Amino acid sequence: MTARRGPIVVDTDVFGFLLTPESELARRYDPLLAGRPAVLSFQTVAELRFGAARRRWGATRMRRLEAEIGRAAIVHSGTEILGAYVDLRVASERAGHALGQREHDADRWIAATAVRLGIPLVSNDRIFEGAPGLSLESAHG
Repeated sequence: MTARRGPIVVDTDVFGFLLTPESELARRYDPLLAGRPAVLSFQTVAELRFGAARRRWGATRMRRLEAEIGRAAIVHSGTEILGAYVDLRVASERAGHALGQREHDADRWIAATAVRLGIPLVSNDRIFEGAPGLSLESAHG
């Protein structure tokens, strides 16, 4: 498989795989990620930092996490991302897609980032499958 070279939004789960490169999921996602500029939603950064704090990561692991985050472009909320979020929620509700539900607010921010930028989201989370207007790349077996 030839790796695509355009930018991608990387979901929290896949980014987490990158932190354990020896894992099977990291190996499975490598062809989708290799050589492509990574973009992170502010929501992903918040989730990663929360997970690390919750697990009381030490200084060495935290530095590694921050170094990996620093390799990506981070997209913060703003007028255009807010608009994409609202449009995605409305379209998801109308389509009966789970991203329209309140409990998927965090996922919706990440998806809205990809939709607004017009680039694929790379995720292992099936919640994104069939989301209106979202280009999804996954390494599901």
